[in-house]
Amino acid sequence: MTSVVSGSRTLRPPRTGRSNGQWAVDGREPLNPNETFKAADNGLNVRERIETIYARDGFDAIPGEDLHGRFRWWGLYTQRKPGIDGGRTASLEPHELEDKFFMLRVRTDGQLLSPTQLRVLGGISTDFARESADISDRQNIQYHWIAIESVPEIWRRLEAVGLQTTEACGDTPRGFLGSPVAGVAADEIIDPTPVIHEITSRWVGDPELSNLPRKFKTAITGHPSLDVVHEINDISLVGVVHPELGPGFDLWVGGGLSTAPRLAERIGVFVSEADAPDVWHGVIQIFRDYGYRRMRTKARLKFVMAEWGPEKFREVLETEYLGRALPDGPAPAPATGPGDHVGVHEQKDGRFYVGAAPTVGRVSGTKLTTLADLVERVGADGVRLTAHQKLVVLGVPGDGVDELVAGLEELGLTTTPSPFRRTTMACTGIEYCKLALVDTKDTATAVIAELERRLADIDLDTPIALNVNGCPNSCARIQTADIGLKGLITTNDAGDSVPGFQVHLGGGLASPERDEAGLGRTVRGLKVPAADLADYVERIVRRFTEQRVAGESFATWAHRVADEELT
Repeated sequence: MTSVVSGSRTLRPPRTGRSNGQWAVDGREPLNPNETFKAADNGLNVRERIETIYARDGFDAIPGEDLHGRFRWWGLYTQRKPGIDGGRTASLEPHELEDKFFMLRVRTDGQLLSPTQLRVLGGISTDFARESADISDRQNIQYHWIAIESVPEIWRRLEAVGLQTTEACGDTPRGFLGSPVAGVAADEIIDPTPVIHEITSRWVGDPELSNLPRKFKTAITGHPSLDVVHEINDISLVGVVHPELGPGFDLWVGGGLSTAPRLAERIGVFVSEADAPDVWHGVIQIFRDYGYRRMRTKARLKFVMAEWGPEKFREVLETEYLGRALPDGPAPAPATGPGDHVGVHEQKDGRFYVGAAPTVGRVSGTKLTTLADLVERVGADGVRLTAHQKLVVLGVPGDGVDELVAGLEELGLTTTPSPFRRTTMACTGIEYCKLALVDTKDTATAVIAELERRLADIDLDTPIALNVNGCPNSCARIQTADIGLKGLITTNDAGDSVPGFQVHLGGGLASPERDEAGLGRTVRGLKVPAADLADYVERIVRRFTEQRVAGESFATWAHRVADEELT
């Protein structure tokens, strides 16, 4: 195929046959209602209307394309109206499901949150969000019960301390995952903090990148624990050491889960710290220009990667967007430890970082404010969030560790969680999410308590991750968990329709227990009512401990045994 040059970038001639809506191939004519509303007005422009019209005139003044579309560009989704059961999720229209309140997502982009920032986050929860606050597996803070009238003041408070909701949702470069121990870990390969700061300061909120085919997820780490789930992001930069060029990053592209899970692939290049911002910018422009816009179900970068493969992706990146070749590079070594960083660990400067586990990411405004006071009292530097719904306190003086650990425990943030409390994650679920079919947070919390009681006699020397999701979209990464649970409506023994879960078994990302990531398997017909979930997990864990061979992980066992052993 012959290419032509337009400006500084090479454009390919239009293909014959049906358009996929790729800007660089098919032109920019919108091919569906979603693309039409984005073309009509950039989503970033809605902020002015929120501040000057909607916050003044109230919820009923908001037109549909802003409410259900452009608000996402500023981290706002309407939340689910209370009292609507999961069996009605698919049968009701969005306006019938939604309440006149919002979920608001605050991005942290791997930032170290100071006590001042923590107090602001806690105060927003207390003043405007009915004490709600969740740590998501994207290192965001998510509030609920936000009224549109409160949003301008919330933005003012956040931006006064260097936080933002800009492009926290929508077809945009969403919040970045960064290593929670960046800059302090004794075994760190490279500190990704300068790269993340450079990219976010230059391009988050850039109108040229605010109309992507769909969302774009980024992860950057320089820690050998591989602590940013790099295999399931659109782009990941993973710390490696080149034999001649020294520390830098390995580039991964095209990961994503949801209803069509796909693991990212290595592009095979070595990316220096200096080159990393331009490489990120090149990859997201490829997605913008070559991503499939005709059907939203195919509008993620993973579908481009599935068609192109890493060799063609590298060629397009180097020739059309960077204008130079990148050196070949090594792959990351296997993960050296858990990526949640729970527990007490010595830093390279002799101080300590301390990882603590809330239950399925749930905190509150009061907890965040009290945590700020505790961090300040012991003389620590601040807090980072993790990709596992945990938090890590950094820069703790040696003589303050015991006081910090005790204070965290009083807040329900334990540094020595049970295996199931440590490894269980849950999405928002039916409590607030309009897509959900089942409860997740409370269900997972109850199951954790039951498993702690029932399995106290078993010494698990390998973690078993339990991920609970309220719908098929996999916000809680069900396909990459040891036991992944996808919410649905099922039938119990009495023949009644009840909340339940389809089970995925044996998935996982890179960890000390496995060298390679893999997706879980499903057993045909295996659906567990929510009321029976603790029984099922107990049964499977006991069966695993009885049948495993020496050193065998749960994932290996789950892929090895017959279907009947997994029911």
